[in-house]
Amino acid sequence: MPRVTHFEFNADDPERASEFYKKVFDWEIKKWQGPIDYWLVMTGEKDKPGIDGGIMKRMGNGTTFVNIDVPSVDEFVKKVEEAGGKIVQPKSAIPGVGYFAYCADTEGNVFGIMEEDPNAK
Repeated sequence: MPRVTHFEFNADDPERASEFYKKVFDWEIKKWQGPIDYWLVMTGEKDKPGIDGGIMKRMGNGTTFVNIDVPSVDEFVKKVEEAGGKIVQPKSAIPGVGYFAYCADTEGNVFGIMEEDPNAK
């Protein structure tokens, strides 16, 4: 079956968005040397599960959305706010699955953070 292999965040200010994701998730982000303004996002080591993506200049009113697995929703909600983001929906439990919160980055892109916990109630 098809799998997600790459994500792209749209941003009014890609450099500002890059700094936000570096601060919150410690991702490695580098400006691409190609013919368009594009920032490559490496979210982890190549031998581990996950995907990488990019940040590009917003071309319309579209919204980007991804879910990001984190060890602690509480810890990352604080990091989001410290980096200039906002909490769109506070932490909530999905029984038997884990905890979720929805956040917005400095560009208004909404993303989810998820902490797996089969004991969540």
